[in-house]
Amino acid sequence: MIVESPAKAKTINKYLGSNYDVIASYGHVRDLPPKDGSVDPENDFAMKWQVQTDRSKQLREIASKAKAADRLILATDPDREGEAISWHLYEHLKAKKALPDTVERVTFNQITKAAVTAAMGAPRQLDTPLVDAYLARRALDYLVGFTLSPVLWRKLPGAKSAGRVQSVALRLITERERDIEAFDPQEYWTVLGTFKLPGGQTFPARLVKWQGNPLDKFSLGNAAVANEAKADVEAGRYSVSAVETKPVTRNPYPPFTTSTLQQEASRKLGMSASDTMRTAQALYEAGHITYMRTDGVEMAGEAIAQARDVIADRYTTAHLPKSPRVYKSKAKNAQEAHEAVRPTDLSKGPERLSRLPEAQRRLYDLIWKRTLASQMASAKFDRTTVTLHDAHGRVELRASGQVLVFPGYLALYREDVDDAPEDDAGDDDRRLPKIDKGAAPECSEASAEQHFTQPPPRFSEASLVKRLEELGIGRPSTYASILQVLKDREYVRMEQKRFYPEEKGRLLTAFLERYFERYVQYDFTAGLEEQLDEISAGDENYKDVLRAFWKDFFPKTEEIMERQPSEVMASIDEFLEPMLFPDKGDGTDPRACPSCGDGRLALRGGKFGAFIACSNYPECKFTREFGNRSGDDAGAAGEYPKELGGHPVSGELVTLRSGRFGLFVQEGEEKKPPRASIPKDVDPDGVDLDMAVKLLGLPRVIGQHPETGKDIESAIGRYGPYLRHDGKYAKLSSTEEVFETGMNAAVVKLAEAAKSGGRKTAEPLKIMGAHPISGDEIRLMEGRYGPYVTDGTTNASLKRGADPMTLTLEEAATLIDERAAKGPAKKRRKAPVKKKPAAKKKPAAKRKAPAKKG
Repeated sequence: MIVESPAKAKTINKYLGSNYDVIASYGHVRDLPPKDGSVDPENDFAMKWQVQTDRSKQLREIASKAKAADRLILATDPDREGEAISWHLYEHLKAKKALPDTVERVTFNQITKAAVTAAMGAPRQLDTPLVDAYLARRALDYLVGFTLSPVLWRKLPGAKSAGRVQSVALRLITERERDIEAFDPQEYWTVLGTFKLPGGQTFPARLVKWQGNPLDKFSLGNAAVANEAKADVEAGRYSVSAVETKPVTRNPYPPFTTSTLQQEASRKLGMSASDTMRTAQALYEAGHITYMRTDGVEMAGEAIAQARDVIADRYTTAHLPKSPRVYKSKAKNAQEAHEAVRPTDLSKGPERLSRLPEAQRRLYDLIWKRTLASQMASAKFDRTTVTLHDAHGRVELRASGQVLVFPGYLALYREDVDDAPEDDAGDDDRRLPKIDKGAAPECSEASAEQHFTQPPPRFSEASLVKRLEELGIGRPSTYASILQVLKDREYVRMEQKRFYPEEKGRLLTAFLERYFERYVQYDFTAGLEEQLDEISAGDENYKDVLRAFWKDFFPKTEEIMERQPSEVMASIDEFLEPMLFPDKGDGTDPRACPSCGDGRLALRGGKFGAFIACSNYPECKFTREFGNRSGDDAGAAGEYPKELGGHPVSGELVTLRSGRFGLFVQEGEEKKPPRASIPKDVDPDGVDLDMAVKLLGLPRVIGQHPETGKDIESAIGRYGPYLRHDGKYAKLSSTEEVFETGMNAAVVKLAEAAKSGGRKTAEPLKIMGAHPISGDEIRLMEGRYGPYVTDGTTNASLKRGADPMTLTLEEAATLIDERAAKGPAKKRRKAPVKKKPAAKKKPAAKRKAPAKKG
């Protein structure tokens, strides 16, 4: 039996016994070579597959064991990707003539003895439509990437790649940023009165009608009108004209799908989509949860029965509905026919899995609660609305609130929201005192509060995943990798768990919207997904879909390739004019150069990306970063270069300047003058001559290490401030520490870094992030034999030909896990030293043996 991971193989082998040999493929074993021609549209979209370098040894072992077996069982994951891996294995073994007489495909939704045994009793053949859907998706993604990326490299400086789905996700983030920038806040006011009942209890009420007119959101548009309404509220004498109480029922949420699991893990646990999927994978392989890539919300009958037993045991009979809850998904194809994500054994509450790593335990707790809550009774509220009128009929106020009568499922689980609605009055949590119709409460005080409408919020991982799913773009199982690619390509950045588009991301989106508008349209991308679903359901031929796509896409790329880069940049300049050169409001030309006065600013392309420059170049050398709009920085106002004074040693003039990559200080005006960038944690307004001299003087020698006698230096590198001594490094937390860390503190920091980081002999190329399961920091390092990743315990080399700077956290964690699963490397035994034969008086001439290859 072939499965995907060694952990899964070990567990299943226990269930099946010694007659079975369960081995792991370690995921995909073949892929399209990363070069042009791997998919050939001229040859009916023939696809050339290549065994992945790090899978060669494993495939040799699989082929050897398959030849000796009388039955081969392909038991990879029960989805489109799993079916594809089984197909690749079948095709590879077939080519190697290593297939036994019997080859079967089995799938199970959970790794338990009962599920595996049941699957073994119902084998099937490979699902051809599912494989076709995989082939179509892989070919589409390849054709877009390898056809569009060369266009970008030649026509759009700084762009790395574009993808069929990632570009649409990037467009969502970029469009949201445009909406925020274009947003014009609108002022409005609300008037509240605080009312006191005869018994001393108080409650708030909102003004909803004034001077006989109902109020909408913007009726009270300024302070004068709001204060006039406030005075009328304070002067009124009131009676309660209506009290209306309605029972409200709130039903529980269905159990998790892949998408809703990613969203809730982001909201409640702060986990990224990739971390969520990695952690869920570990739980699935350990047999704790069902398969985590699913669009289904259904639960097996035995799981529902067990959930009801657990609810009855842990809660009252009132928390258990009379009949089981049945949820139905909107599945269109076989891939989506799986169960929801749920624990395999609901009797195992989170308290019984306390030995799990923290990330796994927290995610299991979330899944367990959501699953159990989905079968619990509804929550019940009494929602009350109280209407008050003044005696003169000028003012009407309304108070509302609700009381939780019975918690139902809320006793266990409450779903979070991405963004609270604007002006949420919090009525759901407000509890009103008992108020009778005809009562005459007194208005003890009134207030007028100013508000401004808020722009739409930036996307979080949860809200972006939700939006992609709403639009029908991509598959939930691919969202984690899509978002990670956007971060790794530096098209977006995360700040306070929100997506911000970077300059190159905005430029790429503008290019695609200008020249490939159809292919970043939401409806078009969603339509392709529907076609892929139809292929997996067996209702459409996958090559017909590829032909229809390629027929229009390829000529478009050929057309753009013939355009000059300057023409492309001018077109994007025009497209982005509202963002790059907004109207100043004073009648002046927003494109006027602030340096020379008579030049006009325009978008230009350079070796390192796009930037804004003056038309009078080279006479006028004014430049501005692409992302800085006119008037947003001092550079646009012509304040740079700014003279700071003479250097105390060289006497050269030190200036603060603005370049396409930000602010920097420069010493002198020679051909290649000394320069230093302004760190992100330094306020540009606070950069004086003293600070400039310090930055230009880096690295700073703190002193000689007391043990080695070698220099300890502090400096600022690509990844921030650090200490360096004898090829070893330690991080510093701020630029201030670079200049203020003394000898004693430096020695301690270096010792701590050496202790915690193991063999830390160089500054990392990149800090990848925390391992999703162990939590250890994963670093990308440059080693003697090439780049590798490490978590401080396990080192794993990158695949041959892989670009280390595009490696994702998920890929790095997988490399480390796979290397750890293989165990420590075996030391090569040295060949015994051969004794020289006794010398003869007249030895015959012998040809020297060739040296053995090590």
